[in-house]
Amino acid sequence: MVDYKYKILIVTNESRLAAEIKSQLNEAHYQVSLAKNVTEGLALLAKESHALVISNCQLPDLNDFQFFDVIQHHYPALPFVIIKAEATIAEAVSAIRKGVTDFLSYPTDRAFVCNTIQQAIDENTRTHAKKTKDSSWREGIFTRSTQMEHLISQAKLVAETDASILIQGDSGTGKELLAHAIHQVSPRKNGPFVAINCGAMPEALLESELFGHAKGAFTGAVNAHKGLFQSAEGGTILLDEIGDMPTLLQVKLLRVLQERTIRPVGSNESIPINVRVISATHRNLIEEMKEKRFREDLYYRVNVVCLSIPSLAERREDIPLIASNLLQTLCKRYKRKLSGFAPEAMQLLTTAPWPGNVRQLQNIVEQIVVLATTPIVTAASVQKALHDDIAPVMPFDAARKAFERDYLINLLTMTSGNVAQSAHLAQRHRTEFYKLLDRHELTPAMFKENSENA
Repeated sequence: MVDYKYKILIVTNESRLAAEIKSQLNEAHYQVSLAKNVTEGLALLAKESHALVISNCQLPDLNDFQFFDVIQHHYPALPFVIIKAEATIAEAVSAIRKGVTDFLSYPTDRAFVCNTIQQAIDENTRTHAKKTKDSSWREGIFTRSTQMEHLISQAKLVAETDASILIQGDSGTGKELLAHAIHQVSPRKNGPFVAINCGAMPEALLESELFGHAKGAFTGAVNAHKGLFQSAEGGTILLDEIGDMPTLLQVKLLRVLQERTIRPVGSNESIPINVRVISATHRNLIEEMKEKRFREDLYYRVNVVCLSIPSLAERREDIPLIASNLLQTLCKRYKRKLSGFAPEAMQLLTTAPWPGNVRQLQNIVEQIVVLATTPIVTAASVQKALHDDIAPVMPFDAARKAFERDYLINLLTMTSGNVAQSAHLAQRHRTEFYKLLDRHELTPAMFKENSENA
């Protein structure tokens, strides 16, 4: 049995070229997947991971540079090598400047091809190892979204300070995960991280949990109790769902943030604290203030820096990455062997409405893993899990509108804003395609690297 080193994807419609390179790579103990076009190539990448992509300049649906843009969008760390018969120096220079890993002229000898590929994989492995080491603080946050990467950059920047942070986002978007990541990269990382849901317990109990109580403070208080602010001393406290905090406790929390001291229930003694405060909510606190349910002075205390997490539907490019990582984790937990998602299954996940966000996606993947009877996740198993899920369903009109918009964005991203090419791929007349863009307020220029008209 051959012990393969890495799996390589070759995307070309030239059968002779594919056969020759595949033979060369097999001899060097690389496992090879073949795709005749971009669609097949993307399906294979979604199904299982590859160490490198080789493409030629004769693809029927997109040229190599356009295919490279698509790969960069979905798999930014994946090495991409272009191979072309009788390539010119100008073409090679242009490709490397664009970010292509390497540009090979074919034919060339097997040793050179294999050496080039191995060097690209080794360099990518070293870069990934360094990046993994540098990004260990954000472990568990999986994203390819530029919007999310910008948010994470902001989070890392503010983590260096002691400024109070307000994290806003719908339920299930991962507010506590981001708060913990901020703690992990902050100067307080060696201190405790303590989280409490402010809307999950009665007012009297919440006050005692936050600030502690003295012995005999109320019936049943047979011993003094240290609150979570004291437990978080030297570290970080997360006040999750602060928008649900009762008004009376909001007043007491404001005093804590102003004076940096707490007073346990039933005690006359003020205790100094050294704690970084992060708050989180799914509510619109501006609206809550207008309705007099949230104090304005407290809002400006907790909202020195605001970080807003986008919903999963707003970053659908992350769904394959999140789902694949969840699948690996849950397969280990439940001792199941699943190699990945079938392309049709991943498409269903990518286009689902996800009102419950990442938490709902986790529940769906967990159900799929527990009930799995096949070595790969099928579209039928995803469909059943989505049907059985009890999370609220997006109205049909809203779901259709969201799907249309996301579909158009993906097409324009894939073609770098080329309307003629996008309309062709969508099998729509150009005039009709422009009407669709107008309906969703999308401009092709938003997706162009240059300002040329399509």
